[in-house]
Amino acid sequence: MANVKTGLNSIVKYLSTKKETGRRSIGLLVDGPNVLRKEFNVNLEEIRDVLKEYGNVKIGRVFLNQYASDKLVEAIENNGFEPIICSSDVDVRLAVEGMELVYNPTIDTLALVTRDADFKPLLNKANEHGKETIIFGVEPGFSTALRNSADYVIILENDRMNYHEDYASENREGDQVPGAAEKDTVSGPRRKKGAVVDY
Repeated sequence: MANVKTGLNSIVKYLSTKKETGRRSIGLLVDGPNVLRKEFNVNLEEIRDVLKEYGNVKIGRVFLNQYASDKLVEAIENNGFEPIICSSDVDVRLAVEGMELVYNPTIDTLALVTRDADFKPLLNKANEHGKETIIFGVEPGFSTALRNSADYVIILENDRMNYHEDYASENREGDQVPGAAEKDTVSGPRRKKGAVVDY
């Protein structure tokens, strides 16, 4: 395991070192039923703050099913996100909206908050069209397929935010990276202020 650092600032610093020239335009999509659960304690404000250091969050949508409480919808709106209530399958609606972002020329980074492997094709299509991809995965149950499909992987687990250095983008360009199968991990305590959980 490589150099371990702690704190939210290390995550912010990690993403800020990944900036390309200029600010990134980010589309953020959150799989509400899959990650906004009491046992996960996902903090949307914290995710937004980390992404703001990397670029500008132009689109922030949280997809919910018809059973979402009014308090949850209000908390999502108060955090500056657009709640999308789905009367049918949340995954289908999120995937359709995600594909719209892939083809949106004003968005250069697609960020997903999910654990669900169903979104691997969306990440692959975004990468294929030159979009950067960031996945915020929640443990336990974070899909290995998702972890291996995104350019940048941030894992939310046990009130901590960790990132895994992923060499996918270097490998796509044909560079051979020694030890590319190994993942570097940086951990930091997560703030609980403003946590949005009510599913």
